Amino acid sequence: MCRHLAWLGHPRSLHDVVVAPSYSLFRQSWQPRRQRHGTMNVDGFGVGWYVDGRPEPVRYRRAQPIWTDASFASLAPTVSSNCVLAAVRSATPGLTYGEAATAPFLHGRWMFSHNGRLADLDRARKALWTHAAEVPEAQVGVDSAWLFGAAVGHWTAGWSLVDGLVATTRLAEDAGGGRVSLLATDGSSVAATVLGEPMYVRELPSGVLVASEPSDDENDWVEIPYGHQAEIRDGRVTQEPMEL
Repeated sequence: MCRHLAWLGHPRSLHDVVVAPSYSLFRQSWQPRRQRHGTMNVDGFGVGWYVDGRPEPVRYRRAQPIWTDASFASLAPTVSSNCVLAAVRSATPGLTYGEAATAPFLHGRWMFSHNGRLADLDRARKALWTHAAEVPEAQVGVDSAWLFGAAVGHWTAGWSLVDGLVATTRLAEDAGGGRVSLLATDGSSVAATVLGEPMYVRELPSGVLVASEPSDDENDWVEIPYGHQAEIRDGRVTQEPMEL
């Protein structure tokens, strides 16, 4: 079910973050090594990043495999950012297909991605929409978008980035549960919750990478424990159990 990552640190090109590593997100679109559900991620991709002087992120999405998009291949080496969120999608049967259903989802300064699947889609949709802000992208017929709407509802109410994700995870658990591993950023911090699908952190001198699977075979990747939340801010990673 999808692969995603976030980078926060010194500026790096989109090519360096998404394409260049030996087992990059680019490669994971057709050859993931640790994906538990599905075998490929060919139902779209998206990359979002922040630029100086613009509070909202820039986004590039397509409803096609990432390796087939020559425009992204040309663009990626020329764009650098200190904060990037990217995803490749394996669509859940019966849910909306297309660019609008592909992460990252955006609202204001926030970007969001979900790896997994909600167990009871009808029940979860009703429960999440009850708490969702009026976000156009939350209206897409896919569980990731409904989770995003609920998260934005918490963020606009003043919740921190990570607390908003935990509260959204709690809502999903109360509405039937499922695999709910979430990743979000506001441009200055990154937050993640791990419930059902793994996520890993790699701390470097130049910044921190969070990903659904390691993008190389270096031994400094650390798995975020199941049922935990993580926050990356000012070059530091903090983790603790979620209260669900």
